[in-house]
Amino acid sequence: MARITDIDRLTTLAERATGRSVSADLLRQLVYLPQASIFVAEQGRDLSGGVVMALRPSVRSGGFIGSIDLLVVDPDLAAEPTADALLAEAMRSAHNKGCAVIEAAHPDDQVELARLERSGFVTVGQLLVRSLTKESV
Repeated sequence: MARITDIDRLTTLAERATGRSVSADLLRQLVYLPQASIFVAEQGRDLSGGVVMALRPSVRSGGFIGSIDLLVVDPDLAAEPTADALLAEAMRSAHNKGCAVIEAAHPDDQVELARLERSGFVTVGQLLVRSLTKESV
């Protein structure tokens, strides 16, 4: 789990890796909310990646849905092990919080798309979705 002191490092990494601005103020609020989870990966003393997941109720899915809002890894490091570990942690957390499924926006980046598909996500419209039943986690 991310600490409030990780947020500035996470926003800096996200902006460097994606070229998009990320709101540090919003992430600081999410650290304290039960409807959100922020996980970070570190190598040594350096932040190597992070994932932000929000929870929302869904009558259609029969429970909650975990939504991956941000997955970022340091482009200067080996991305695959870090991203895989962050995705696994997000899925475990979503399952433990009663989510029936976890979803992510369909990425433009083919490497990120392949990573999500290897983790069991399938395309459903504009989203990638993965079931979180006992057998699939």
